[in-house]
Amino acid sequence: MKRRSFFKLGLSATVLGVLRPVKAAEVILDNSLDSIDLVKPIVLSTWEHGLEANENAWKVLAADGPALDAVEQGVRTTESDMSIRSVGIGGRPDRDGHVTLDACIMDQNSKCGAVGYLEGIKHPISVARTIMENTPHVMLVGQGAKDFALGYGFKHVKSPLKEVKSEWKVWKKENKDKFEKPEINHENHDTIGMIALDSKGNLSGACTTSGWGYKLPGRIGDSPIIGAGLFVDNEIGAATATGLGEAIIRIAGSHTVVELMRQGRTPQQACEEAVQRIIDKHDNMEGLQVGFLALDKKGNVGAYSVFNGFNFAVKSKDRSELIDASFDRNW
Repeated sequence: MKRRSFFKLGLSATVLGVLRPVKAAEVILDNSLDSIDLVKPIVLSTWEHGLEANENAWKVLAADGPALDAVEQGVRTTESDMSIRSVGIGGRPDRDGHVTLDACIMDQNSKCGAVGYLEGIKHPISVARTIMENTPHVMLVGQGAKDFALGYGFKHVKSPLKEVKSEWKVWKKENKDKFEKPEINHENHDTIGMIALDSKGNLSGACTTSGWGYKLPGRIGDSPIIGAGLFVDNEIGAATATGLGEAIIRIAGSHTVVELMRQGRTPQQACEEAVQRIIDKHDNMEGLQVGFLALDKKGNVGAYSVFNGFNFAVKSKDRSELIDASFDRNW
C-alpha cells in the first residue's frame, strides 16, 4: 500500500501548512533550555497518516489540553481510517484470518496501559487508556482484553473490508502446503506512534497497530510493549518506534532512545545509536526496516531509520510538515 492515502482526503495546504518533504535535520531545534517556550506545544507522529492524526491532536494541544488527551485523540484518527492496512480494524489479518490489534499509551507520570491481540474493538488505544486508569494492571491481551473492553462499554465491530478478506484468501491458498515466514517490508509495519509535549511542558505518547500482516496467531510485536514501541520519561523525553517489532523488542528500543537522551545525547543522536545497535545485532538486514522518533523536554526532535523511506509528521503552532527521516542505508 502506498503511503499516500492522506492526500486523498482533500485537505488543503492552507489548512496543513507547507507539506514539502524535508530532511529531519531541518527540524531539529537548538539544544538549549531557551528553546522550550518556542516550541511547546508540539506533536510528532510516524508516517504520512500522522499528518491527519496530528491535526486532531493539535485541537487538544492548542486549547492548552494535556498531551495524554492529545495523543489518544490523534491516533484514534488513524484507527478509524479504513484505507490504512496496518492500523485499526481495516488492517491485514493474521494467518487464520483474524484482524487483531495492539496498542499502548503512557503519560507524564509513567502511568501506562496496553492491549495485545485484541479483536473486534475499533479503538484499542482507548481500551489501553481505560486499563491504565481503572485497573492495577498495565496490559491485557486476547479474550481477556476484549471482555474488559465490552465490560466498559466498548462496542464489538467487524472489519468491514471485503478486499482485505479476499487478499487473505489468496495468500492462504498460496501458502496452504508450507510454512512461510511473512514477508518483512515497510508495508507490514506502518504503525502509528505519536508523542507530544503540551503547553505545561508535560509529555505523553501513544502507539497502535494491527501488526504484521499474516503473522502467526498470537504474535505480538513492539507496539503494545512499554519500553519497546513507546516510552515516556517526563524528566527527559519520549520516543516511539516503527518497523519490525521483534528487532525493536530485542533492544528495548524506545526506552533505549530515552535513556541515551538522559546520558546527554540529542534526540537525533539517540535515535541513530539505537538504530546502530539493531544493525549490529543482525547479520542479514534484508528488508529489516526500523525507525525511531524522539522528542525531548526542550522540544528538540530526532528521527532515524535503518533504510530510507521512513517519514514522520510534525505539528506545532507555526508548522505542519511531513519530514523524511535520515537513515543508515538505501534499500
